Amino acid sequence: MAFEEEKDVFDNEKPVIETPEEEKQPKYKPEDPEYWEQDESEWAHLHHHSRIPNWVWVLGIVILIGLVAGCWIRFFSPYVEDATQYGYVEGIEKRGMIFQTYEGILIPYKELMDTTRIYSRDFVFSVGDNKTAATLKKALYDVKPVRVTYKKYYATIPWRGASKIVVTAADTVSPEKILPPEFAPNKKTL
Repeated sequence: MAFEEEKDVFDNEKPVIETPEEEKQPKYKPEDPEYWEQDESEWAHLHHHSRIPNWVWVLGIVILIGLVAGCWIRFFSPYVEDATQYGYVEGIEKRGMIFQTYEGILIPYKELMDTTRIYSRDFVFSVGDNKTAATLKKALYDVKPVRVTYKKYYATIPWRGASKIVVTAADTVSPEKILPPEFAPNKKTL
């Protein structure tokens, strides 16, 4: 077998001319005198030189997100929702100059009927809805017990009212249902 001469891939007929690499110019800082003598490229004015490091931007964004989340939790997110309280409305009035809300006081029935402990406090609340406030006023004038559904927040906001407790719904109830049997009003028999 005769070996045919194959053309070697690495043998080039044309010699490769190596061009000498240009030496990289050192990057000078503004403190060096050579900085001001070097040529500026035509695109250098488009390069943005940030004086604030990237980690400062990231830290700022994290702090901003934390503040927004903290404000949301503190002012807009209730920590008690759909809670219920029974009692008698002691008073309700419309307050405010710019943001007008109804502010009221409810005497909880369990505080009235508990003879072993000293009366601790009234249930102070705000109402933003006119319909709910009208229901509470009617119960006040008729001296009927009410059931209120409320939300409790960590802080107050002027347009929500002066109290951390905001009543969302109210309706009158029968005293027989909320009072213990020994304190319930007697039913009249015929």
